[in-house]
Amino acid sequence: MKNRKIAASVSSLSQKKIGRIIVFTGARQTGKTTLARKLFSDYRYLSIEDPVTRQEYKKLTAAQWHLLFPKAVLDEVQKESVLVESIKSAYDQFPDVRYILLGSSQLLLLEKVKESLAGRCSLIELFPLTVPEIQTSDWEEPVRDSPFQLYLNDHRRFSFIPSFLLDSSLATKQAAWDFYAQYGGYPALCDDTMSRDDRYTWLKNYAATYLQRDIRDMANFRDFEPFVKLQKYLALQTGGILNLTHAANQIGVDVKTVSRYLRYFELSYQALLLPAWARNGQKRLSKSPKFHYLDNGVLQAVLQKRGGTTGNEFESLVVAEIYKQCRTAGTAASFYHLHTHDGFEIDLLIELPDGYIAFEIKQSERITSSDARHLKNLAPLLDKPLLQGFLVSNDRQMKELAPGITAVNAAWFLSGD
Repeated sequence: MKNRKIAASVSSLSQKKIGRIIVFTGARQTGKTTLARKLFSDYRYLSIEDPVTRQEYKKLTAAQWHLLFPKAVLDEVQKESVLVESIKSAYDQFPDVRYILLGSSQLLLLEKVKESLAGRCSLIELFPLTVPEIQTSDWEEPVRDSPFQLYLNDHRRFSFIPSFLLDSSLATKQAAWDFYAQYGGYPALCDDTMSRDDRYTWLKNYAATYLQRDIRDMANFRDFEPFVKLQKYLALQTGGILNLTHAANQIGVDVKTVSRYLRYFELSYQALLLPAWARNGQKRLSKSPKFHYLDNGVLQAVLQKRGGTTGNEFESLVVAEIYKQCRTAGTAASFYHLHTHDGFEIDLLIELPDGYIAFEIKQSERITSSDARHLKNLAPLLDKPLLQGFLVSNDRQMKELAPGITAVNAAWFLSGD
């Protein structure tokens, strides 16, 4: 079992008035049920997936909820959204009730939450494991911040070692990174009894299952084939700028349909669509988004491949890990990519209240100063200060390439320190 960074903050939140109703959402198999049952072992666990008991729960009045289930975890609550109204009624009438709502479909669950529980609940998103979480061995082992997260906490005090080879924890950090790069971050895959084949079989089944359940829950497809084609098309395009017209032509649907399908990918926590940064009126900036699969293991399953990553796949797994680590740390940040029509590009641009952090991502094991040329010329384009530029790669040598621009090894930078 792996520990989760948000566990302590969720436990603390549950003791407060704003934590009387906590809503967990995220992709299937990210550990929502496991985490909720671990943190709230004194709550009654109710599975809403059971069609028989679901009908009985629907009949309960607010007073009966208070009497029978004053503290409860409701799993897959989007299966019967009328129960959200029951929880709202119990919340409004009885100040001592506390509920944890779990759901895999962001669309179905959050629409009902926004309608009925606005101002009454706290929302927690659970993503696949981060690399620091993969490093833990049980619930008791603390999740250590990565150098990237330490930088987020205080970006005035960032420090790095000249070589990853000097890190006494190199072997464990590299092993966690390699596991993440090969299989992704779904908790079930961390079972030590699973073989390599077992893990790939799990991922293959997961890719099919989420399509059959989550997407069918969200959309009334008459023909499912175009969506399956788009899934593979996007896997091949991960890490690239997305051309909706080209995608539509490739799978035989119109652009509006592609846009709708893309929204389903985002809402089921399978993809990250990076908008283009375009606030500089003096430059011709691309307005097309960049697409990233959020989990490299699922991407490998969709493509039915094993082994190493391409350059674009490496970019996606780094961007996804940075994104997850920001979100699990609760950092207020917006995420972009930047691309000009004359070829200038920044793979990831994170906007913080006081400025930007910029990333160039290279799979190379040997980095030179010229690889940072876009980072060196970025600051004049921005509307806020450039706080730091990072060139993230597989090079184990780490160095300052220019003032405020640092080359870092991906496994060192994103593993628990």
